[in-house]
Amino acid sequence: MSATAERIGTMLCGVGESPVWRVADQTFTWTDIPGKTLWRWSPASGDITQWALPQMAGCLAMRGPGWLLAMEDGLYACDALQAGAPCEPRLLATVPHAAPGMRFNDGRCDRQGRFLAGTMVMDMSLAQPAGKLYRYDAHGVAVLLDDLIVPNGTAFSPDGRTMYLSDSHPTRGAVWAFDYDIDTGTPHNRRLFIAALPAGRPDGAAVDTDGGYWICGNDAGRIYRYTPDGRLDRTLAVPAAKIAMCAFGGAAMDTLLVTSIRPPSAAPGSLEGAVFALRPGAQGLEETASAG
Repeated sequence: MSATAERIGTMLCGVGESPVWRVADQTFTWTDIPGKTLWRWSPASGDITQWALPQMAGCLAMRGPGWLLAMEDGLYACDALQAGAPCEPRLLATVPHAAPGMRFNDGRCDRQGRFLAGTMVMDMSLAQPAGKLYRYDAHGVAVLLDDLIVPNGTAFSPDGRTMYLSDSHPTRGAVWAFDYDIDTGTPHNRRLFIAALPAGRPDGAAVDTDGGYWICGNDAGRIYRYTPDGRLDRTLAVPAAKIAMCAFGGAAMDTLLVTSIRPPSAAPGSLEGAVFALRPGAQGLEETASAG
């Protein structure tokens, strides 16, 4: 595997999102949101497994041996995934959506194990800023930010003291950085980090060990790496225009898994919706499991 993207499996996700590397079993797990499916890939064996879900899951995080799923109406726990056994999510907390037709979208845990996830109105054509960024921990659910259309790109610096967040909607397309209070799990001092990508809209993101911010350029088939001071220093091509999220993993944490979206207008035979892996010459950080 090299910096050239290689396709993983044959699945075509409606909206592939939120890949997470679990060190304990050396696998990537991600969600196909409209497909209501969890997927798991083992790089060592090549095995690919899938589980049906009762609702759409926008993002996920590790929770003990199982998973925390941010779904349509709230946050759910799912036991460790076993091949041949169903995933049966159990409700942990609901959220009061501000408008009809909403669900959770992008999210991940901070370095202390608090789960942060944003909500959106599924019909993006409405451009409705009803989305919120929630924090879930042992104390329950709290709203951190509002006035979001399509919250995305949530990531944390290696020391956890900087939080990144984007809004993928075409009318916004910006990425912000925040100072992040690691004691309280609160972002403040919001500032513009990336005004606009060279091409495409900002979508999901990951951070490497040097603090580089890797952001998917949805509609452009490009992954961009920005230095902590906001300078673009690398661009990688992926053979699907609508790439959605990237995540580091692999035995040496040097594999970047990239998910994508397959719109109804996708041409037959195109790779929109496929999942890819590449080695970009950087190492990522292990994801923190949810403490909630």
